[in-house]
Amino acid sequence: MTIKKKVTILGSGSAGLTAAIYAARADLEPLVIQGLQAGGQLTITTDVENFPGFPQGIQGPELMEEMHKQAERFGTQFIYDNAEAVDLSRRPFVIKTSSDEIHTDTLLICTGASAKLLGLESENKLMGHGVSACATCDGFFFKDKVVFVVGGGDTAMEEAMFLTRFAKSVTLIHRRDSFRASKIMSDRAKENPKIKWLLNAVIEEIHDVSKGHVTGIKVRDLRTNQLTEMEADGVFVAIGHKPNTELFTGQLDMDESGYLVTEGVKTKISGVYAAGDVQDPLYRQAVTAAGTGCMAALEAQWFLEAQDAAEKDAKKNQTAETVGKSKN
Repeated sequence: MTIKKKVTILGSGSAGLTAAIYAARADLEPLVIQGLQAGGQLTITTDVENFPGFPQGIQGPELMEEMHKQAERFGTQFIYDNAEAVDLSRRPFVIKTSSDEIHTDTLLICTGASAKLLGLESENKLMGHGVSACATCDGFFFKDKVVFVVGGGDTAMEEAMFLTRFAKSVTLIHRRDSFRASKIMSDRAKENPKIKWLLNAVIEEIHDVSKGHVTGIKVRDLRTNQLTEMEADGVFVAIGHKPNTELFTGQLDMDESGYLVTEGVKTKISGVYAAGDVQDPLYRQAVTAAGTGCMAALEAQWFLEAQDAAEKDAKKNQTAETVGKSKN
């Protein structure tokens, strides 16, 4: 089925739903293609205490459900599907899902970024219950706890240092004895007395799925293959994020890590905007994603208004020319 829209939003996380709220309130009747993970990364978190307006905190899935209801209330249309192909070579832009073809005057890309994980079944089952991919989001919940950070880049160093504000013990686990992190970041981490180091090692298992929260980890020494059980209250995976930008390869500019390059929220193609983690390798917070979602919706609104004004002026000029010719 072919669907024609003024505004189409790819993604239904904090950026996408905020964009939908703003676009819907501007009477643009936006369409949201929700994607495979409706609600984005917040749906795999538990307590969210750093999103404004919730003094007692709110569950991640509940926050996204409320934002969804708010967008729907103002007239947002939702498609529970995934975009399989996008053509940005002409306007209207064309998006193909498994069952629909959407022709849209503007496109807001809010597809987010996915945290790279270890690939353990227990990691997935305990995500949000002691396993996290964001220390800034969840560090507060680990006061006086024993936590481990996995990774060797700048992000891992930053996460470890941030967690020392709360945790009783922070141990950084890395599969090598050298780091991808910049020297200044690794030096800062090494100078922090609360950070311990477990190098040339990997986590083989996270306990305890049966109890519903993290109680410990099984670690393998890569030099000796020796397995060691260690007590733990939390595991923070900091091995990077992968922006969900595959659909736009060759069509939009990206940095070396695959994040969309924008000026504000504008891409190099007029009428195409990007918001949230898909273009933000630095902050990656729900509130910053919401902010750029708002910006993208406003930019789309102003773009459409300018297009409408230009079309009206062109029609007026055409009418004036016709009248002039008839008088002659």
